[in-house]
Amino acid sequence: MKVKLSSHMRPKTTLFMISSLDGKISSGDTDQLDVDRDWKKIRGVSEGMGQYYQLEQQTDLVSFNTGRVMAKVGINSRLPSTQRSQMSFVLVDNEPHLNERGLRFLASWLQRVYIVTSNKKHPAFRLKTELTNISTILLSKKMDFNKLFHIIAKDYGIKRMTIQSGGKMNARLMRDGLVDRISLVVAPLIVGGSTTPTLVDGEALHRVRELDKLVPLKLVKIEKLKHSFLHLTYKVIHKSRV
Repeated sequence: MKVKLSSHMRPKTTLFMISSLDGKISSGDTDQLDVDRDWKKIRGVSEGMGQYYQLEQQTDLVSFNTGRVMAKVGINSRLPSTQRSQMSFVLVDNEPHLNERGLRFLASWLQRVYIVTSNKKHPAFRLKTELTNISTILLSKKMDFNKLFHIIAKDYGIKRMTIQSGGKMNARLMRDGLVDRISLVVAPLIVGGSTTPTLVDGEALHRVRELDKLVPLKLVKIEKLKHSFLHLTYKVIHKSRV
């Protein structure tokens, strides 16, 4: 039987994302399309993108993401950084999507890199003796994220973490009760497309008895930004607290 660990035993988490008005977090359904590259080119949207990046600078010093997202933004082709950030990343990467060059860049740029994987052949295992700020966390293929969040709090002292992963991962974490707050920047843009990634994807519900998987929210703040952007903050209503 799967035991759910108490929320006080894991980091406090905030899902921080930018989306279009119709909830899309990409410009389309291929890795060649990307918000950071594409939306800066769109008149009426580009003018306000800087506000999102300013808010991003105020997020937690530990960010949760995936190797796939890192590969999509070009991490694997970057040379080692000459400047070190204060940030640390927790990255889920099973494929692996990150190669040795990408890992070397991340190790040169970040305070710490935590690679979470079920792949025993992940290059991080080979590099971590050389790159001492890389840690590896090996999980089973089923990936118990409740257990993972407990590990990173207990073993690595991570108390707060910002989640910036893709729609499928966001769905998994939301339904596992591992998101405490949502900080969402809404761009004045309609993207469309039934296969375009959204803020929360994953498998749809099929039966009425699955309604307990829906995640209710409490609005904390609405902030009207410049150039028709909005910043919405919600608190997640955890079922254990109802």
